[in-house]
Amino acid sequence: MLEKVQKIEIKESHDGQRLDNFLINLLKGVPKSKIYSIIRKGEVRVNSSRKQARYKLITDDLIRVPPIRLSISKEKFAPKNMIDLLRESVIFEDKNYIAINKPKGIASHGGSGISIGLIEAVRNFGPEYRDCKLVHRLDRSTSGCQIISKKQQFLKQCNELIRNGHANKSYIAIVKGSWPEDKKKIVNNLSKDILISGERMVKETVDGKNSITEFRIIEKSNLFTKLSCNLITGRTHQIRVHTSNFGFPIVGDDKYGDKGMNKSLKEIGLDRMYLHSKSFKISELEINLEAEEPKEFKKLIKVSDSELNLS
Repeated sequence: MLEKVQKIEIKESHDGQRLDNFLINLLKGVPKSKIYSIIRKGEVRVNSSRKQARYKLITDDLIRVPPIRLSISKEKFAPKNMIDLLRESVIFEDKNYIAINKPKGIASHGGSGISIGLIEAVRNFGPEYRDCKLVHRLDRSTSGCQIISKKQQFLKQCNELIRNGHANKSYIAIVKGSWPEDKKKIVNNLSKDILISGERMVKETVDGKNSITEFRIIEKSNLFTKLSCNLITGRTHQIRVHTSNFGFPIVGDDKYGDKGMNKSLKEIGLDRMYLHSKSFKISELEINLEAEEPKEFKKLIKVSDSELNLS
């Protein structure tokens, strides 16, 4: 329980941040519904005035936060082996951000039955990492380049540049089949659906969001094609849906892929989705990062028909 009213002066590092997001980060352990309730009721004041959740903070604003009950378990502690793995996977770090070659199987953040994700683990690196935030997200089954901001101002810059199309995000994918040489781009509209089970699926629709992916063939085998995939837009599951709808699903994709092929590969020890975030670049911020291609990708492209039970 916070027994006293808090009065917090906004520093330059939080200039431009939404009021609700500031309070969510400040009041870790408090349900979001409670935070929105105290804003709506006017219990939170900015410069003695009521503000809406979307209000953007300004340096030197004075925020009044009322007494509020905190959850007993407000901190999420990541296991040591997970922290060690992520520390070993750091590919770059400076005062503004840390970049990690995220291993497959680790979610970007907790939620939907996952208590600890990458961002919660990074916040366990040390006191100076407590306010870290994700710049972008990767699916749990996707590996590769993940950027985590250390400073609110840097995050704000990244969000604006990404929103205006200044980020270059390139992936490597291995798909089933022989990708046509002349297929360089897929353009369609994608929409998200939440199923009764809570699972999120994406499909092509007339009224969905415009989605564009550029493709380049890197290598082919009898069974597979390795592709370089450049995201022009950044929709949920975009590459996975584009390749699957075109008839060339990503190998190991348990949502949109070929379940028979995936099962056969698991039997010979190749159990993952073959999608990897290879690079992330924003020239305006001098970000130019690459994450090494996983060894499993080199193994898969060499697999022959005789090694698989596809009957």
